[in-house]
Amino acid sequence: MSTLSLTTSIVDATGRMLAKYTPREKINWGRLGVISVPSVWLFVFFFVPFLVVFKISFAESEIAIPPYSDLMNWDAEDTFLSIKLSLANYIFLFEDALYLDAYWSSVKIAGVATIITLIVAFPMAYLIARSEPNKRNLLLMLVVVPFWTSFLLRIYAWMGFLNKNGLINQGLMAIGIIDEPLIMMQTDFAVYIGIVYAYLPLMILPLYTALEKMDMTLIEAASDLGATPTQSFIKITLPLAVPGIIAGCMLVFIPAVGEFVIPSLLGGSDTLMIGRVLWDEFFQNRDWPMAAAVATVMLVMLLLPIMLVSDGQDKKEEA
Repeated sequence: MSTLSLTTSIVDATGRMLAKYTPREKINWGRLGVISVPSVWLFVFFFVPFLVVFKISFAESEIAIPPYSDLMNWDAEDTFLSIKLSLANYIFLFEDALYLDAYWSSVKIAGVATIITLIVAFPMAYLIARSEPNKRNLLLMLVVVPFWTSFLLRIYAWMGFLNKNGLINQGLMAIGIIDEPLIMMQTDFAVYIGIVYAYLPLMILPLYTALEKMDMTLIEAASDLGATPTQSFIKITLPLAVPGIIAGCMLVFIPAVGEFVIPSLLGGSDTLMIGRVLWDEFFQNRDWPMAAAVATVMLVMLLLPIMLVSDGQDKKEEA
C-alpha cells in the first residue's frame, strides 16, 4: 500500500456521508534506521570537522596555542559579545599566484591521471565482465589484492622501479634499448604512474559493475544488422558504460586532486599540488587560518562539479 495519505469515507444506505477518516502517513522505521546510520556518520566525521575548518579560515594567524585568533570575544564586565571575521585569507589566496598555480596544477595532474586510468582500466574491466563466471571472482580478487598492502609501501616500491638504478632502467639497458639510465624519478611522469597505479582498482570496479550488467544480445543484434565491432562499441557498449565511467572518474579524480604522498615521494620540487601546499601551511608555516581557507576553497571546487554531474544524472534518469 502506498504511504500517501488516503481519505476514507463512510456512507450509509441513503448516500449520506457519516464520517470522514484520514489515516496518518505511515513511518517506515526500518528505512529511516538504515538511512540514519550513514547520515550520522557523515555529520559527525565530515560536516562537523568541515565547520571547524571553515571557522578557522576566518581567523587570524597568531603565535599561540592554537595558532589562531578567537572569532568571538565575550566581555563579562560590559556584557558585550564581539564577533570578528577576517576575509584576508581568502583575498590573499586569490591574489597570490602560488595558490592559483597549485589549484590549476592539481586539477591538471588529477585530470590527466584520471583519463590515463580510464584508458587502462576499461579493457581490464571489460575482460573481467566477459570472462567465465567461475573466473570473475579470481580476477576481481587480483584487482583488489594491492589494497591489502600498505599504500606507502606500494609507493616506495615504485621508487625502486623508477630510480636510475631501478629495475626498469636495468632491464632496458640489459636488452640494449638505452645506453644510459633514464631520469624518471622526481618528474610528473612518475607522479602519473603512481596515481594511476594507486587508484586503478577504484576505476575498474565501477566499470566492471556497469559492463557486467550489459545485455550481450544487443551486441549480437548490432552485428546481425551489419555493425562493425568498433561501431557496436561506440554506439552500444560505451553509452551503457557511462554510469560506471562517471563513478570511476569521480573516485579517482577527487582524491587525486588533494594527493600529498605520491607527489612528495615521486614528484620533483616543481611538482606543485594543493596537498603539498596544505602541508606546508599547516606544519611548516603554522598558518592554520590560511591552510583552512585553502582547504575550504578546494572542497567547494570539488563539490560543485559533483553536484552538477549528479543533477545531470538524475535528470537523465527521470527523462
